[in-house]
Amino acid sequence: MRKIIHVDMDAFFASVEQRDHPELKGKPVAVGFDGPRGVVATASYEARRFGVHSAMAMSRAKQLCPDLIIVGSEHHHYKEVSMQVHEIFQQYTDLIEPISIDEAFLDVTKNKKNMGSAIEIAKEIKQKIREETQLTASAGISYNKFLAKIASDWRKPDGLFCVTPEESLEFIAQLPIEKFWGIGPKTADRMHQMGIFLGSQLRLVSRKHLVEVFGKAGNIYYDFARGVDNRPVIVERERKSVGCEQTFLEDLTLRGQIIIELYHTVEELITRINSANFEGKTLTLKVKYGDFTQITRSQTSTHTLKTKEQILPLAKQLLRQVDFSPAHPIRLIGLSVSNPSQEEPSKPRWVEGWLPLEYSE
Repeated sequence: MRKIIHVDMDAFFASVEQRDHPELKGKPVAVGFDGPRGVVATASYEARRFGVHSAMAMSRAKQLCPDLIIVGSEHHHYKEVSMQVHEIFQQYTDLIEPISIDEAFLDVTKNKKNMGSAIEIAKEIKQKIREETQLTASAGISYNKFLAKIASDWRKPDGLFCVTPEESLEFIAQLPIEKFWGIGPKTADRMHQMGIFLGSQLRLVSRKHLVEVFGKAGNIYYDFARGVDNRPVIVERERKSVGCEQTFLEDLTLRGQIIIELYHTVEELITRINSANFEGKTLTLKVKYGDFTQITRSQTSTHTLKTKEQILPLAKQLLRQVDFSPAHPIRLIGLSVSNPSQEEPSKPRWVEGWLPLEYSE
């Protein structure tokens, strides 16, 4: 039986800021860009009591919490702290799969300290993180990634929770469908329409019907409802793309304005390509309009895209395929470079290299 631990740093960015600035301790803090289009990257637990959460518009966060303290993101510093945490992980196993800057899976079935109990390993890791970084982490333990991920959220902050094979089916049966890893609001709404609110109800739906409604993801939901997740902990994840995006303070309608912003985005993209030493031949332009609808346009080059001279003309060419007007203004543009032989991520992720410019390194 595998022994998987999921470690998740508690309110990571905000906790680092509160650690580094003692005057922020015990106060509602949001990390992010304080502007009309700013978004909360992380909120402290004091802010979460007011309903503030990550990905929320900063303007809404300030409405919910008038005393909210907003601090800018220091991504380089957060990466340094994350590396400290990963050095602790490496004392126990080399089977580590980072899924973002502040969380990772560890396979400790065979571990460097020959410890038989994954719970004891998780306790030691949490204690070392506290001693070496003055931060807290929550840990979930189980026999697969799905249940370990859910368990790490169960008793946050500073939590520790284990789901054993014997307890798994009963645990899943009582689990609200929104708690399932990979089920977002839209999928949850669709399941609610089908009368599915708990894991026990999901378990009653046939694999065939779930695939008919949700496509390939239906197979995953079917297995998850039965506590099945055979995915291994992947040590090295090949980077599929590098990209960045920018939300404008005001919607743009003039081509000259958009070209200027496109130029800045290209420069940021080149910096990230060089930093990641990434090689790709496909450039993708993402455009989000003022009504939040979005489109993408892509083109594959015969050569690797590395420089401004290579990328900017291609980006302008893609922009010419995009319609915009005063009645249909542009809210956001993004650019990414990927390899044509690899599948492009369905949504931007920190680990894949996508970052809003206001949170850029």
